[in-house]
Amino acid sequence: QVQLVESGGGLVQAGGSLRLSCAASGRTIRTYTMGWFRQAPGKEREFVAGISWRGGTTKYADTVPGRFTISRDNTKNTVYLQMNSLKPEDTAVYYCAADRDYPTVVMSNSRDYDYWGQGTQVTVSS
Repeated sequence: QVQLVESGGGLVQAGGSLRLSCAASGRTIRTYTMGWFRQAPGKEREFVAGISWRGGTTKYADTVPGRFTISRDNTKNTVYLQMNSLKPEDTAVYYCAADRDYPTVVMSNSRDYDYWGQGTQVTVSS
């Protein structure tokens, strides 16, 4: 079993930056694809970014490329999401997730992910 804990969320002005972290415990995540999702009030959870087990493959939602960067440090069992040029529409709860079945492929469907964190709130003011 894998436990995921997100941190780094907060309140930031539009144009600002935040770096989210997702720390895993219980077992190593180095063989898992990792993803970040977000859910805004009244909306469905959506894929933001994902990274394969060695970091060789990354995938981003159409709304974030060039602004967000996903990375991982398998020695620290941690995944990161660097978010720059934040916009008010980026406001959401951000969730970290682990996919144990497809280590070399980044899936964008939340149903493909097996473990989830509790989420961290990101609020971008205009």
